[in-house]
Amino acid sequence: MGDYIQTVVDLDATPAEAPALAERALDRLVREGIVRAGRTDCVLGAPLGNPPEEHWAKAVAEPDREPADGLDAEIGRTVFHGGQGGAHYAVCPQYDERTCFCTGTWKEIEGADEPFFAAIRTWDATGEATVTCPHCASASDLRAWKWADDYYAFAHLGLECWNWPDFAPRFLDDFAQVLGGHRAVRIRGKL
Repeated sequence: MGDYIQTVVDLDATPAEAPALAERALDRLVREGIVRAGRTDCVLGAPLGNPPEEHWAKAVAEPDREPADGLDAEIGRTVFHGGQGGAHYAVCPQYDERTCFCTGTWKEIEGADEPFFAAIRTWDATGEATVTCPHCASASDLRAWKWADDYYAFAHLGLECWNWPDFAPRFLDDFAQVLGGHRAVRIRGKL
């Protein structure tokens, strides 16, 4: 069966502003009745989170089932990812070239992902990393690369919701505005 996660990641929040942005976002969700103000043990992987509130359906595309768990604001340098599986490719920010990590029949391409995983480890430890594109030889900030199915995001703020129906696109757009117009991406996955 498994547990499903959706994380709204603020790609532009700095380490210094992430706590205030998280508070602003949470205040908005509480005011709209999407999550409760009181924190409980309603999330996986964190001691406390905010459980769903009466108007949780405002945030989702199809309210076909109630959320089973709550929301946790993840603040600090974090490698956000989709859980099981992995990204099948990354797209160079300079020339829009795709570096595939597996073939069309899902066979791993030996060593194709090694420079990316090395950069992910470096970013996780230091907050900075580049990857050199094997196609154009340009070195680009790891955070500028795009990933298949938005599998990865590298940021200092993410709002993780466990076992909720899919968020509505309008909710994500509104959320980006709450974050001061920052770029926001949704990471979805299963554990």
